[in-house]
Amino acid sequence: MATGAGPSGWARFRATWGFTVLLLAFVAAGCGLGLALGRDASALKPFGDAFLNLLFTAVVPLVFFSISSAVAGMSDRRRLGRILLAMLGVFVATGIVASVVMAVGAALFPPAAGLTARLAPGPPAEQLDTFSRIVQALTVSDFGELLSKKNILALIVLAVLVGLAASAIGERGRRFREFLASGSDVMVKLIGLILYYAPLGLGAYFAWLVGVLGPELLGAYARAMALYYPLAFAYFFLAFTFYAWLAGGRRTVGSFWRNIPLPALTSFSTGSSMAAIPVNLAAARRAGVPRDVAEVVIPIGATIHMDGSCLSAILKISILFGLFGREFADPGTIATAVGVALLSGTVMAGIPGGGFVGELMIVTLYGFPPEAMPVISMIGTLVDPPATMVNATGDNVASMLVARLVDGKGWQDRAPEAAAPAGAEDRPASPS
Repeated sequence: MATGAGPSGWARFRATWGFTVLLLAFVAAGCGLGLALGRDASALKPFGDAFLNLLFTAVVPLVFFSISSAVAGMSDRRRLGRILLAMLGVFVATGIVASVVMAVGAALFPPAAGLTARLAPGPPAEQLDTFSRIVQALTVSDFGELLSKKNILALIVLAVLVGLAASAIGERGRRFREFLASGSDVMVKLIGLILYYAPLGLGAYFAWLVGVLGPELLGAYARAMALYYPLAFAYFFLAFTFYAWLAGGRRTVGSFWRNIPLPALTSFSTGSSMAAIPVNLAAARRAGVPRDVAEVVIPIGATIHMDGSCLSAILKISILFGLFGREFADPGTIATAVGVALLSGTVMAGIPGGGFVGELMIVTLYGFPPEAMPVISMIGTLVDPPATMVNATGDNVASMLVARLVDGKGWQDRAPEAAAPAGAEDRPASPS
């Protein structure tokens, strides 16, 4: 009896953690190469680009099939309304928490102290037509434009409408609904095949990050980075653990941390929430999030749920206040900054060019000169890896919270995916 216990325990470990260990080993090797090669590590970036390009190629059909099939398969349309309402509530609540965390950190540890920046002229301030930008974000003028990740929010809107239409016509839409469900399964399998390349691709990306971007983090913006990076990782580990516990207790916390390493490393190294959608969906399925919840919350969250961007918006505001000699620490200023960060990290994030629009909103709202734009643009570049990691993984834990609000306390037991092992078929198996 004892002899059989060892191999089965090892098999369970390999199924649960084997791929994660392999991934971390390649990432560590990549970091070592980056330190050794310095800027020459940029020669490894094409290997990472290949992985990113494969994910970007798959993300448009994956988002369309996953959302449309999830909506089409809902027998109760009120459930979709409950999911969307709970999703928006979770997005706003977590965005406020992230903004407050950085506001307190910036008040206690002013990031602009000692910062000397040459304020080169920035892009000219333009008159923003907000409604036109929202229309551009939600719709496109030609079907072919939907086949680009740049218009992912418009694709999501169409996918929801297609799913509703397929559900509304009843029996006549049965074969089309089966096609959507089959397409979703095929795309999940495709992502599983692409992920066999993940260790090498992410290792190459981390080599490039450490070798090329590392020295800049130790330059003039070192104090700002010394605030953002620890707070972002603290938020990632502590806040997300708390959110997972709220969603379902210790069991959900364990499910979250077993399955989140790949989405976290993918988003950190690539700087793209879009690239993390496929692996985020796979992780949510393995964690037991109901399929319709995950396939609605995660793609939409990748465009409008940005806890990491809320963190960086507060950092940018506090740096500009310090540079221009304004007081940031009073409660009224902090409360206003939290509101601005929430707009910048959620509403503006879904608009084309939302990053620039959010930065321009910060500069114009507080009356800073256009020359302030290059300062906060550089901050955005330097904090992008951890900010994107928090953005993307926040969508995963948000889907758990939405499942808790929609399906109640035992949501993991009601979800078919809850029984799937961590080494299920949508992730590469551990090497022999």
